[in-house]
Amino acid sequence: MKIIIHGGFFSESQTNQEVKQAKQQALKDIVQAGHKYLLSHTALETVVYTVRLLEDCDLFNAGTGSQIQSDGKIRLSASLMDGKTQKFSGVINIEEIKNPICIAEKLMAYDDRVLSGKGAKDFATNNGVAYYNPETPQRRHEYEKKLSDSIRLGTVGCVALDLYGNLAAATSTGGKGFEIPGRVSDSATTAGNYANAYAGISCTGVGEDIVSGSVASKIVTRVTDGMPLSIAADKTLDEMKPYDGFAGIIGISADGKIYHADTHPYMVWALHDEDVEVFE
Repeated sequence: MKIIIHGGFFSESQTNQEVKQAKQQALKDIVQAGHKYLLSHTALETVVYTVRLLEDCDLFNAGTGSQIQSDGKIRLSASLMDGKTQKFSGVINIEEIKNPICIAEKLMAYDDRVLSGKGAKDFATNNGVAYYNPETPQRRHEYEKKLSDSIRLGTVGCVALDLYGNLAAATSTGGKGFEIPGRVSDSATTAGNYANAYAGISCTGVGEDIVSGSVASKIVTRVTDGMPLSIAADKTLDEMKPYDGFAGIIGISADGKIYHADTHPYMVWALHDEDVEVFE
């Protein structure tokens, strides 16, 4: 039973060690909680539980503390994929909720499993999800001042391998900040979040770059075809170099190999491999 999580990229890490250390400690606490949960739950249940904890931590750009778009509103996206059933579900640009990953989980039971905008919000409301404002004072301050160096590429994600050998992946984001309303990130697509019986991948970085490279699905396809996880990931990220693609990935393969990689430094992540914990 193994689990790896990420908290996106940390652009301020060179100058703000206090915030970086806070994120590292939060990741440590959350990956420990996620691994404990995994001991008695499936991979699918675990990635939802763990990403929900990440969404509730305002240090990250997902759920509470998400970036504000150019029109002053927060819109959230998240997706979930079950490697066992090959079902994918997600929400795109949903407003006024706390945990988009939980809406993605609810959609797993439906034929229409990816909803956007008002349709996603109506679905949440009809399923008893209460109104919630994910804005924080810090994000409002950043938005009002439009600080070019304040953007945090802080998508969150989790990949888990459970006791039964099943894999699942979940990813959630508040966007890149100041984007055009209606922009769709990679997080609610198979380019940013993908799993099957052979591997699971969650991505972070610039959504357009990740979609252009079909990153998560391409890595998993290569592992399915027999390529080791580390080589599949490195090859896929190398293919982004011609357009200076900005991406990071976390992944687990069915044989228990765990891997993380990025095209630019300062992706923050944590893993729990039985009794071994690694944080960076």
